[in-house]
Amino acid sequence: MIGTESLTDLYVEVQHFYARQMHLLDGGAFEEYAATFTEDGEFTHTPQQPPARTRAGIVAELNRFHQRFADDPVVRRHWFNMLKLDPLEGGDIAATYYALVVTTRPGRNVTIAPSCVVHDVLVRENGALLTRSRKVDHDQVP
Repeated sequence: MIGTESLTDLYVEVQHFYARQMHLLDGGAFEEYAATFTEDGEFTHTPQQPPARTRAGIVAELNRFHQRFADDPVVRRHWFNMLKLDPLEGGDIAATYYALVVTTRPGRNVTIAPSCVVHDVLVRENGALLTRSRKVDHDQVP
C-alpha cells in the first residue's frame, strides 16, 4: 500500500508528466511526444483503428492523423482531468483520466470534442516516467 505522502508526490509527478506530454503533442512535436512512450509502447487513440506500436509507429500514426489539418488553421488542445492512479505490482502505475479536446479556428466558436476516458500504464525507465500503453475510449462510440 502506498502512503498518502507518496501518493501525493506520485500524483504531482504524473500530472507534470502529462502536462509536458500534451504540450509536445499539441505543439506538433511528434517525435518528442513518442519519446515519452517506451520503445515498444502502444497507442490507441481513434475508434476502430488498430493501435500504433513502437515509437516510430506512433510518430507515423500522428503524422497520418494530423494530415487532415494540413490546410486548416486549427489549434487543438488536450485537457486531462479527474486523474486516478493505481499503483500496480512491480511498480507500474495504472492511470485513468478524462480527456477533452478543445478545437479553435479563427473567427469560429470553440468546440469541445471528443470527450474520452483514457487508460494508461506508466512505467519507470532509468528513473523517468514513460507510457507503456494508452487506450483512448471515446464517449460517443458505443
